Amino acid sequence: MAFFALSRHQPLVLLSSTDLTTEYDRLQVENRQLQRAVTSHAVIDQAIGALVVLGRMAPEDAWRTLRDVSQRTNVKLRTVAEHILEYAQGGTLPGPERLELERAITRYGRCAGDARALGDGSAVPGDDTGGGSGGPSQAMTATGA
Repeated sequence: MAFFALSRHQPLVLLSSTDLTTEYDRLQVENRQLQRAVTSHAVIDQAIGALVVLGRMAPEDAWRTLRDVSQRTNVKLRTVAEHILEYAQGGTLPGPERLELERAITRYGRCAGDARALGDGSAVPGDDTGGGSGGPSQAMTATGA
């Protein structure tokens, strides 16, 4: 039995059942990839929101910060975003990511001089508080959130 498929490039193409099965498999793979992409974008967007609060910066600067941390630590962007979300909920950041995040917040944060430590007592450069017990709650308190 033959079937017809519609396409933008070839308006009407005759497909065999084998061709249909191949196309069906290809579409399933593409669908899974798109679902992963949507999920990744949601995690990244949430991490950008957390950086806006934690780093007291604009969303564009939070995006640059996230991207810089990923590139400088050679960790996938989505993984860095997941770590930042865990940190914002009271977890810890891996050492290299924490260090690069401090540097990026200093580079891009509009209020970098007022930024607080990222959880281990080490102060962000320009911080006149001398460090602190830090963590997300302290950083969020510092932003007025």
